Amino acid sequence: MSEQVSNPAETIDPVTAEQADNAGTPLRVTATPAALELIAELKSDYGPVMFHQSGGCCDGSSPMCYPVGDFITSDGDVHLGQVGGADFFISRSQFSVWKHTHIILDVVPGRGGMFSLENGREKRFHIRSRLFSAAENEALAGACQL
Repeated sequence: MSEQVSNPAETIDPVTAEQADNAGTPLRVTATPAALELIAELKSDYGPVMFHQSGGCCDGSSPMCYPVGDFITSDGDVHLGQVGGADFFISRSQFSVWKHTHIILDVVPGRGGMFSLENGREKRFHIRSRLFSAAENEALAGACQL
């Protein structure tokens, strides 16, 4: 009989917030308890914060956390929702690829992106994801369209 080793991704509970808003529209982004704790820590140190899902430049594809006002969004960005009271954005071009994906903000050990507020805390934000179901995609029709 062999011992089963669990997959680390299976040990994380992705259901950390309501999965739909008051109107029944599925949420595009949620956060794990660890991510909510780190957001609260950063807000305590820096005031209001926001996220932008990096498109793969300087810090790979890490979610980047900034003080509100330090990263200027534009018509080239899509607002996906809020996690821990922080707005979460993604570029339009990246959204066109990720629009069928539920984004789960998590925290893992390691160094954060050099421009992200969690850098130097030996933990960093990390994205986990899952594809929306057919029913969720149908409910999202018309929301955040390009």
